[in-house]
Amino acid sequence: MEKKKIILLTTAAVVVIAGGFWIFGGAKAENTVGFATTNVQKGTISNSITATGTIEPVTEVEVGTQVSGIIDKIYVDYNSVVTKGQLIAEMDKVTLQSEFQSAKATYDGNKAEFDYQKKLYERNRKLHDKQLISDTDYEQYVYNYERAQSSLESSKAALAKAERNLSYATITSPIDGVVTSRDVEEGQTVASGFETPTLFTIAADLTKMQVVADVDEADIAGVEDNARVTFTVDAYPDDVFEGFVRQVRLGSTNSSSSTSTSSTTVVTYEVVITADNPDLKLKPRLTANATIYTLNKDNVLTVPNKALRFTPNKDIAKGYKINDCQAEHKVWTLEGNTFTAHPVKTGLTDGSNTEILSGIAENSAIVTEAVVKSSVPEMAESDESGERSPFMPGPPGSNKKKSK
Repeated sequence: MEKKKIILLTTAAVVVIAGGFWIFGGAKAENTVGFATTNVQKGTISNSITATGTIEPVTEVEVGTQVSGIIDKIYVDYNSVVTKGQLIAEMDKVTLQSEFQSAKATYDGNKAEFDYQKKLYERNRKLHDKQLISDTDYEQYVYNYERAQSSLESSKAALAKAERNLSYATITSPIDGVVTSRDVEEGQTVASGFETPTLFTIAADLTKMQVVADVDEADIAGVEDNARVTFTVDAYPDDVFEGFVRQVRLGSTNSSSSTSTSSTTVVTYEVVITADNPDLKLKPRLTANATIYTLNKDNVLTVPNKALRFTPNKDIAKGYKINDCQAEHKVWTLEGNTFTAHPVKTGLTDGSNTEILSGIAENSAIVTEAVVKSSVPEMAESDESGERSPFMPGPPGSNKKKSK
């Protein structure tokens, strides 16, 4: 029995060694090199910069009041559509009405005094011309007349002011639009001091919006009026909105950023981008991520940038003939077993493709890269019964399933 066991173990070892030699020694991996090509085609090349901004209505007016008092009535709410001159709120008018009436009474009294002094002056002027009254008496009449005239003008201005203040208590919409903000409630007291309190914010037309984007100083030189812009908002991540640059504002904004080792100042410029909003998806104060195209060329010859980087050499092009040339930029064509270099003049690049100004014709097939292919025999995963020893390699083709 012991001798029989030794014979079986020896036979198994021989089989394993033979199988391993067959797999790892008898079958060699074969590597082949292929070359990927593409055609020179016409396309669009553009350079762009990115910026972040805020969506705002093109025209937005803050409605306030120039007088202090209590808000008596409010006639509009958020999202209310209003027209120019429409009554939107009223303030308590009791105090303002009293001030107006007081100013009116003062004006009426001064008007009566002025009329009386005017008659005395005109009557005594004629007597003075005939030397029937003294110069001293005449001068007194002139003084009284001019003083009454001054008091009348002063009371007239005060009356106009009181009348205007009374009109300020009636608050109307200055434009046609939509109420985007209401900052007061009925019964609230507003105080008009050094700063006019804002009661409402009204946007003129929400179908026309603008993005006020902050552009870094390093990128602002390429931004021009009417440049094409695309942007997205987080509310609609799958939608890309179109617009154009309407204004590049000359005023800059400085902001500081600091780390544990240094502090830097960032200078940005505001760029106003106009965009249509027919479906009202763009809402005020949304954050927009904009792409501003600083240079754009349509219908020009283009090649992938990797085609300009490709150069055949003896290591990857064994058995191929190489016709090279001296040029700063070149692309390669492959005909049969011959590589031929073509000097080209390049233009604009967008990082992925480059404009070709001359040197190669449209639809020419050019090489972009070398592709190494490996061929190794696959090992069997199972025998006909679906099970095999983990130490026993299968024969060629045994990984194929039997057809039923």
